[in-house]
Amino acid sequence: MCRAGFRYGREVLIMCSPIKKSIGKLVSGVIVAGFFMLPFTGAYAQDRAGLEDLSPFELKEALIAEASEGGRDILNAGRGNPNFLATMPRHAFFQLGVFALREAERSTALFPQGVTGFPQRKGLEDRFRAFAKENRNVPGVSFLVEAVSYVHVQLGMNADDFLYEMCEGILGAFYPVPGRMLTHSERIVAEYLRLEMIGKQPFAGDFDIFAVEGGTAAMTYIFNTMRENFLIRPGDSIALGSPIFSPYLEIPHLDDYRLNIVNMHADPARGWQYSKQELDKLRNPKVKAFFLVNPSNPPSVKMDRESLEYIGEILKARPDLIILTDDVYGTFADDFVSLFALYPKNTILVYSYSKYFGSTGWRLGVIATHRENVLDGKLAKLSKKQLAQLHERYKSLVTEPENLKFIDRLVADSRAVALNHTAGLSTPQQVQMVLFSLHSLMDTSDTYKNALKQLIRSRKEALYREIGIPSEQADENRVDYYTVLGMEYLVELGYDRELTDWLLKNTDPMEILFRLAREERVVLLPGRGFGTLNPTWRVSLANLDESDYVQIGRAIHKVMAGYIERYNRETGKNPKP
Repeated sequence: MCRAGFRYGREVLIMCSPIKKSIGKLVSGVIVAGFFMLPFTGAYAQDRAGLEDLSPFELKEALIAEASEGGRDILNAGRGNPNFLATMPRHAFFQLGVFALREAERSTALFPQGVTGFPQRKGLEDRFRAFAKENRNVPGVSFLVEAVSYVHVQLGMNADDFLYEMCEGILGAFYPVPGRMLTHSERIVAEYLRLEMIGKQPFAGDFDIFAVEGGTAAMTYIFNTMRENFLIRPGDSIALGSPIFSPYLEIPHLDDYRLNIVNMHADPARGWQYSKQELDKLRNPKVKAFFLVNPSNPPSVKMDRESLEYIGEILKARPDLIILTDDVYGTFADDFVSLFALYPKNTILVYSYSKYFGSTGWRLGVIATHRENVLDGKLAKLSKKQLAQLHERYKSLVTEPENLKFIDRLVADSRAVALNHTAGLSTPQQVQMVLFSLHSLMDTSDTYKNALKQLIRSRKEALYREIGIPSEQADENRVDYYTVLGMEYLVELGYDRELTDWLLKNTDPMEILFRLAREERVVLLPGRGFGTLNPTWRVSLANLDESDYVQIGRAIHKVMAGYIERYNRETGKNPKP
């Protein structure tokens, strides 16, 4: 019988040896190749065609319902919400809150009971030192002491000014000013981005940052402002590097945008890298922008140096090309270099803190643009009619709207322009973002980063081992936040074409997902929703314990074994690799 455990490139082939199981009697199911398979009673049985149109994240809800029927516990490896979080910057956040409130209460005598004023800047550092000494054994306090020292010594900030922004911010008593980002907070986050997104890459000039409510808000704001400012218009073409986070595939089709998508497919046979032929699609002047997630989602592979440099060659011929790089998984990679680091004048950087710090509920992200960028250049070259329309749109903000930078238009548009004076990420969110950033900046030995990489990779090893897939060879570009499972490339592995064709014809990848949910209470997501060309499933390696991935691996092995045994029974053949 067939064995489980084969790979092609980065795409895992699930070809399982059957697992023998004695069945006493048939209750209300079907026997397939000696296996008892429960009938479908939920969404899959009722509306298989309709499920094809769902976003993978909406389909997930149907899979969860199938898996949890009868109140069963489930193994949900569909969504990428990590089950880990950074502890020390959170301890620091709460201790900073204690100190800030104590500072505010120094004005209590001037107010009624239960009401107080605001912290006072003068002498703030001295009072913080006394607070730190008093609470030196409380978790988070030593981190705050080191943070104050770091921003003063390494970044040249005035300690009183930094502490005042943090205390005022954590209390959340003022609107964010500036609306784009608090002054000291922006400088610290910029240093974090330089560390994680730029690294040792030479970088000329400075960049501006807009603090936003996670990467999803960044996407929303960027699409909207590009449309409002005529940088993309209905009928325009944008290139998407796929596979990609599914909303990038879905948003362009909305009536708000009506964009044409040029798909640029990463090749699993090349380790999920783009071929030069695919990248050459960017040479077409009709392509206004190139959007990608790097490292990719779900393959979790960073773009290799050859591809990064080849894009530079393309930009020589296409200096007008806009690039949006969503680098949320870059912090899990070894020696990551963003396209923003190499080609900042063409590139919008989107980064989210959600995955790396286990902070999806905090909604923390940033948009960064170089102070000399192609977007502002394109705005200056709009037609007189378009400039007149934008003058009307932004004239309530500045006396010369035509000089308003793209990133400041993002801020205004995020609050429908008229509410620009209340724009900005809440100040407590910005404080937590600063503390997360300092956590990495001060961790010069990468202790936290290495611990996370080891954690998710040990989970992948457990999953592969139980499916029967040999460990992959080392690849410096692989990140492993997710892994992609598939079943197509059997011919290249020594199987005959007949088996491959039979499986693709007789097994619906959606059905397999629902069988895993129904019979094994395992939830995965379809790769199709992320733009993979071949039947695949996404497994998050971040949101369950290692023992859970052992169970998931066994479940996948078991379900797929049934299909292989069915092939053997129906064809009378017994293919071997």
